[in-house]
Amino acid sequence: MGRLPRAIAHVRRARVPGLLTDSRENMMNDLARLAIAAHGGLDTWRQFSRVTARLVNGGALWHLKGVPGVLDDVHVTADLRRPWASHAPFRQPDLRTAFTPDRVAIERIDGTVIEERRDPRAAFAGHTLETPWDDLHLAYFAGYAMWTYLTTPFVLAWPGVTSDEVAPWQEDARTEWRRLRVTFPETIATHSREQTFYFDREGLLQRQDYAVDVMGGTTAAHYVSRHETIAGIVVPTRRLVYPPLADNRPDQALLVVSIDLSDIAFT
Repeated sequence: MGRLPRAIAHVRRARVPGLLTDSRENMMNDLARLAIAAHGGLDTWRQFSRVTARLVNGGALWHLKGVPGVLDDVHVTADLRRPWASHAPFRQPDLRTAFTPDRVAIERIDGTVIEERRDPRAAFAGHTLETPWDDLHLAYFAGYAMWTYLTTPFVLAWPGVTSDEVAPWQEDARTEWRRLRVTFPETIATHSREQTFYFDREGLLQRQDYAVDVMGGTTAAHYVSRHETIAGIVVPTRRLVYPPLADNRPDQALLVVSIDLSDIAFT
């Protein structure tokens, strides 16, 4: 991908309704507070309401699901104040997706709805890793996944999200990461209610583990890297997802998903 272009950010001063009040912020555990501070802090985060980026996807998942190429090189937009995300273009230059936890749609750029699905998570009942997707399955999965990724670790400050520090992880002989076991509320659509986030000594995100409920509980070891500072917010711009082995190491022989972000802007 080369060097990331310089991102442009326009700052708007506003508090984010979904994030912690000061009194609740004081109740967070030390690792959650460290992680949020290391990625720019809540005061900086609250200045923005939206993030956009160029998104390049790869990995075996898209072929496995029967949707190769649809999201290979698109733009993603995420709302930072509510769970909403969109990918464009989607199959055609004038189409985009619109994700919220209770509805997913494919629409024209002018907002005309082409097709939609209410209660979209229910449409994954009985799915396994090999179950093929239709376009609305893809739009829902990509929407909730990217919303979670683009709001981490600040989503730890969302109402109903709880976390506890657990035993550290020895990644290699010289690298130890602190781990945070996080439980998400039903109001947030994400891979699974319980996930584990790994942070380095400075508090920067390095990895997250989860079971993908919409794929029958398939487990993932999800590594992040190439952290960039955009308008004061630290964003990992590369994500690589592997199946975990029995010893919790990633099986690097199988790259399930790769994600590269560039042209990132907060507004």
